[in-house]
Amino acid sequence: MRMVLIDGEHYPDVTAWAIKKLGNVSCAVFLGGTEKIGDIKSLEKEIGVKLYHEDNYLSAIKKAIRENIIEEVVDLSDEPVVNYEDRFRIAALLLKLGIKYKGADFEFSPKKLKRINKPTLTILGTGKRVGKTAVSGFVARTLKEIAKPIIVTMGRGGPEEPEIIEGNKLEITPEFLIKITESGRHAASDHFEDALTARVLTIGCRRCGGGMAGFSFFDIVDKGIKLAEELEGDIVILEGSGATFPAVKADKYITVVGAPQKLEFIKSYFGPFRVALADLIIVTLADMVNEEKLRVLKKLLSEINPEADIHLTAFKPRPLGEVTGKKAILIMTAPPEGLEKAAKHLEESHNVEIIGKSHNLANRPKLREDLKRFSNYDTILVELKAAAVDVVTREALKQGKDVIYLDNEPVNIDGKDLRDSVLEIGRDLKGVQR
Repeated sequence: MRMVLIDGEHYPDVTAWAIKKLGNVSCAVFLGGTEKIGDIKSLEKEIGVKLYHEDNYLSAIKKAIRENIIEEVVDLSDEPVVNYEDRFRIAALLLKLGIKYKGADFEFSPKKLKRINKPTLTILGTGKRVGKTAVSGFVARTLKEIAKPIIVTMGRGGPEEPEIIEGNKLEITPEFLIKITESGRHAASDHFEDALTARVLTIGCRRCGGGMAGFSFFDIVDKGIKLAEELEGDIVILEGSGATFPAVKADKYITVVGAPQKLEFIKSYFGPFRVALADLIIVTLADMVNEEKLRVLKKLLSEINPEADIHLTAFKPRPLGEVTGKKAILIMTAPPEGLEKAAKHLEESHNVEIIGKSHNLANRPKLREDLKRFSNYDTILVELKAAAVDVVTREALKQGKDVIYLDNEPVNIDGKDLRDSVLEIGRDLKGVQR
């Protein structure tokens, strides 16, 4: 059955005519407008179907869906009652509920979200470079205290067939990663980073293309999930890629929001869809913006998803090896300001001397130029992403230098305890029955 969205800028007999032409309409939601109608009661009688109306049109839509069997929502409204922002809000709600939404020249069809036979946590982001993989590593390390997590990734550089990395058993050294690169694989893909930083079993998959709501055009995640279901492990963590995430109905969701992102991308388009899914929202890079931006962002997130637990965090680099007393160059994907903060933290907390820095880890030509400028160092500190292996590690080993990979750990700057919130989600997941 269908539900229609209507307004008061169309005469009731025109709306009734359109409803009749559509057929199979069980109810309508009135979005507003008064120019061409009388009162709401008379409008319901004139259009011939049950009519819902509340001050908040999203609440009216949700109520109508709860009380009726709706497979498709057709928008018969028009400007000025609804604008582009309104329609994206409606689309975000309907995609979350798994209902198709279409109008005169648009259509949003939800992907069928599958369930898997193990408790599942999806970690998704509102964009690229928000620290999603760092968060996934932190979450997996934390959940290891009470469970055996498996991470399934879906990177743009992932393998053609699912690849298992036993991070809980395998020693992931620079030499090992070079061998992976020489075999034609992407050794800095997300599942390698997760295996290195969390020391858990990871399954790497690939994807291509990303839709507006966050689903990929092609991916092999289903194959990776099948492996995760067969392997030993009691919680499956599905890690998104950029703003894309697996088409799986997870038991819990963590949404990662980068504080420096444009607010428009959070409050508009399909930002609200990603935010509304969350049980836990982790705002990363919160030390990279001013207090006013944080205040506005937190208020916005609370309005979109008032039930989510919101944490404001900053990343602190954590060397995965001994760096005390070393002279090092630091290479990251962070912008210059973030790179400076990371260098200061490493020097103050780990007693390492940073004698050179590059923020061009994701720009191979510029990175190679940067590497030529550095001398008189004994160690390279680098995140395991982008060109960390095929350029940085290869050059370091060629020069006889040490390579120590970095993790980025999310640390609360709001007085809350992210670890406790992650453990609470883990305990809830362990109680899930299939």
